Parts: sequence; structure tokens; C-alpha cells
Amino acid sequence: MEPEITDLMLTEERGHVYRFLIESVERPLLLKVLSYTGGNQLEAARILGINRNTLRTKLKRLGIQK
Repeated sequence: MEPEITDLMLTEERGHVYRFLIESVERPLLLKVLSYTGGNQLEAARILGINRNTLRTKLKRLGIQK
């Protein structure tokens, strides 16, 4: 079970709430879009409205191999 935002604010994760929220939404979104495009990063970047290099950076940071 994922920690709640209020739990994060009260624990050692304090100061990391924003990163936690972004990554908890970003990872499934990127995986879904990549699945939809059959792994085509250029098409996925176009759908997301971001540069392909930005997408590749996000994938690397999140440890997503596609």
C-alpha cells in the first residue's frame, strides 16, 4: 500500500512529498503511453507534449527500460 500524503509529511520522507507525488503519477503514465505506442519513444513524447530527450531522461531517472 502506498503511503498517504499526510503520512509522508509526518515521517522521515518530509521534504520529498512533491517528488513522491510526481513519481507516483509519472511512472504509470509513462508506462501506459509507451505500451500504447509499442515502445516508440518519439511517438510517446509527442503524445505527452514533451521532447524525446526529456522523455528519455525521465525514463532513466525512474529506471524504466523500454
